[in-house]
Amino acid sequence: MELTKVINDVEQLRDEFPLLHQEVNGYPLVYLDNAATSQKPFSVVESITNYSLGYNSNIHRGVHHLANLATEAFESTRKKVAAMLHTTDVREIIFTSGTTDSINLVAQSWGRKFLKEGDEIILSMLEHHSNIVPWQMVAEETGAVIRVIPVTPKGEWDMAAVDQLISHKTKLIAVNHVSNALGTINPIEYIIEKAKAVGATTMIDGAQSVVHFDVDVKKLDCDFYAFSAHKLYGPTGVGVLYGKAEVLEKMNPYRGGGEMINTVSFDGTTYNDIPYKFEAGTPNIEGIIAFGAAVDFVNSLDGEWVKQHEQELLAYATEKLKSIDGLKIYGEAENKVSVISFLVDGIHPFDLGTLLDNQGIAVRTGHHCTQPLMNHFGIPGTVRASFAIYNTKEEVDMLYNALVKAIAMLK
Repeated sequence: MELTKVINDVEQLRDEFPLLHQEVNGYPLVYLDNAATSQKPFSVVESITNYSLGYNSNIHRGVHHLANLATEAFESTRKKVAAMLHTTDVREIIFTSGTTDSINLVAQSWGRKFLKEGDEIILSMLEHHSNIVPWQMVAEETGAVIRVIPVTPKGEWDMAAVDQLISHKTKLIAVNHVSNALGTINPIEYIIEKAKAVGATTMIDGAQSVVHFDVDVKKLDCDFYAFSAHKLYGPTGVGVLYGKAEVLEKMNPYRGGGEMINTVSFDGTTYNDIPYKFEAGTPNIEGIIAFGAAVDFVNSLDGEWVKQHEQELLAYATEKLKSIDGLKIYGEAENKVSVISFLVDGIHPFDLGTLLDNQGIAVRTGHHCTQPLMNHFGIPGTVRASFAIYNTKEEVDMLYNALVKAIAMLK
């Protein structure tokens, strides 16, 4: 499907997403679980079909027509992602299976090589388990120590603690750009600058950021930046790791196999150049090609309209939900994306989520893979409503009405 330049109308946008036009339990679907995964526009779905029916083939290794078509489309996505992140060096874009895989790549290939006993790794209380567990594993192996940035009651970093934690012992700072649980936009520019002052490496989890605003890795000057395609209107099973070329060159691959080699003999192996050194085996070819279509879709959007629309949804939904007796919002940072996490006094989030689903409202319930954060707040989890470009104020009203009805049934 050919996309219209420039899309800045929500109804036109909704026409691009066929999944949204259905009923659940006899109610119109209201999809508010976008922080978990976003929906796919026609163009992305068609890209998958076109590859499967037209030029399904393995890449890089063949000289026949289909292999060349697939390779060209695959590498075209790498160029598009590089441009999206504002790097001119396509070697700095590594394809993975998702943000989790990207972080594990850095932990295993960089962490195991450069961390040693007594070195300090700084994380934050806002991290997803995917940006906690890999560093715990590496710390246990290397003897490095993990330090944690605490958060304020509003769900923001305690900046005084940031300054106190960073020292000459700091070798890595791994934090998210945006909290998946609360929507907080973290001041990563500040922490990257502080890291550089002590010679520390920076790993930014961008899984929740790239869909909401432009990310310029060169301006940020971070060493690594990771995100997933399925949160940016693309398919699951595709991720991106940006890494500075000079840093990637010093790292060893942690997965061996085809594609990531130059020569192999039983006497030894030499590795391929970046990025291929880190892309062992046959990748998710159709997914990565389809992600290129997703990037094209994002490029068809009016970026300023997107930000304004999402912030209007956030403000409207916050006001509506705060008017409900007993409802508490967790995460009221001054700077946040369109995510609202909340609880209602005396009601378990699973019960509330189930009754919302009965009325066609899709939200996320639970700890959102942020158990340390939930434990910090002393709660089992939250109900999370996360908004995307295709959501509307009418859907916010439907969420509000469904909540009022559900609370009345559960009280």
